[in-house]
Amino acid sequence: MRILHTMLRVGDLDKSLDFYTRVLGMQLLRRKDYPDGKFTLAFVGYGPEDTHPALELTYNWGTSKYDLGNAYGHIALGVQDIHATCDAIRKAGGKVVREPGPMKHGTTVIAFIEDPDGYRVELIQQRT
Repeated sequence: MRILHTMLRVGDLDKSLDFYTRVLGMQLLRRKDYPDGKFTLAFVGYGPEDTHPALELTYNWGTSKYDLGNAYGHIALGVQDIHATCDAIRKAGGKVVREPGPMKHGTTVIAFIEDPDGYRVELIQQRT
């Protein structure tokens, strides 16, 4: 078994696709409208779905906002240079909500950013 994808409901698919592709560097893997169900699915990721997990962005037509609830945590991405990554994300219009630094009660260097819908994305400095 392996993880295939994680699904997030988004309020503005174009904004979300811009964030995940332009700001975070993912590729649009596939997109399909479902007119009878009034929704669109777009899959983004860092490699082909047969070897890499993907993020499924679900846009329910006519729904522009969701309550995030308190059960959702975050998506985590490994990065080589967390400071340069945060700078690049800021320059691209992304929102850094926790600057790079060690995690509480640990030494791993992390930062958090938010996507257009308020979902948190954790950046984790990878050891080289």
